[in-house]
Amino acid sequence: MKNTIKPLSCSMLVALLASGLACQSSASAANLAGTDVKFSGYIKVDAMYSDYSNGEGIGPGRDIYVPSLVQTGAQDDNLGGRFDAHAKQSRFRFTTNTPVNDTDSITGVIEFDFLLTSGGNERVSNSYVPRLRHAFLKYNNWMVGQTWSTIMDLGSLVDSVDFIGTTDGVAFARQTQVRYTANGFEVALENPETTVGTTSAAQITTDDNSVPDLVLTYTMKTGWGHVKVGGLLRQLAYETNENEYSDTSASISVSSRINVGNGDDIRIQLASGAGIGRYVGVNAANGAFLDDAGNFEAIDATALTVAYRHVWNENARSNIIYSSLDVDTVEGMVASRTNDVYSMRLNYIYSINKALSTGIEYTYAKRETVDGYDGDMNRLQVMAKYTF
Repeated sequence: MKNTIKPLSCSMLVALLASGLACQSSASAANLAGTDVKFSGYIKVDAMYSDYSNGEGIGPGRDIYVPSLVQTGAQDDNLGGRFDAHAKQSRFRFTTNTPVNDTDSITGVIEFDFLLTSGGNERVSNSYVPRLRHAFLKYNNWMVGQTWSTIMDLGSLVDSVDFIGTTDGVAFARQTQVRYTANGFEVALENPETTVGTTSAAQITTDDNSVPDLVLTYTMKTGWGHVKVGGLLRQLAYETNENEYSDTSASISVSSRINVGNGDDIRIQLASGAGIGRYVGVNAANGAFLDDAGNFEAIDATALTVAYRHVWNENARSNIIYSSLDVDTVEGMVASRTNDVYSMRLNYIYSINKALSTGIEYTYAKRETVDGYDGDMNRLQVMAKYTF
């Protein structure tokens, strides 16, 4: 009689995985054929009350602060506030490490959360689809895959209850890239994308680039903190059935974290230049503008963040944060596009222990459009976060 191998059912597979994890001394680590595997992440629950001067928040602006979604108008509409609660920022991360000889190893990371995805609603189940955040590998000085853009300075990001906290004035992007790092220098070729404004459309996402974005940075670490300087060189491209448009743009960034004693620090980020577009303000500005005469040019923008972090004691800290984005106005630009936007926030974060923290944050944001209309948002947000 021949042996018959039955396929694993879902219940059998779950049971096998559960028994395998149960055999581990730690539920967050395993060893598979010489590869160490770690599971980490956090569960974060947010609740917020938001008061808008011109229409209620729309889309993802109800879950996190998105500068371009602060509504504007000729006069206040006094609709009143809105309450929202969600756990979409919760994330999970797998990190692997595979030794290849006595000194070298390959590190891999894949990470997901549930923000800004389709599916789910607030009527019954609040079921949301996971989205890919990071998927990259590191070997020696090389990094290949999707992760934070090299132009970003993770060391000077602010401590915030909101998802980003300095959304207006910080370089913020994740994308696929090839990066080489040595002696404080980083050089990377990153996936390009051009967003274009015209006189008749708010934004066009082209996907017409023929070369990657080039990023070069240098980080200097000192006893008082660090400073990072960077440059971004981009091709801006747009093709129609009749014409091809292209421009080359360059921008710079400077950021720093300055320790001032007793755990306090100052965090500064500045990014400015032509065509910086989608890299700042979560694409509150386009990279280029095409007018009716066929002129295609990069749009200048400047993003700024200044924050002070004060440590009250070993469990508690507060941050006062200012963040802004200023976009150059081009004649013919769609009236509803952002001209400038800024936000200010004050928070208090308390760590009950190293794994569990709570926080409360007040945010005021104001946005002005090209046609001179403005609108603001007041938000009080609380959170609970369990990190594992």
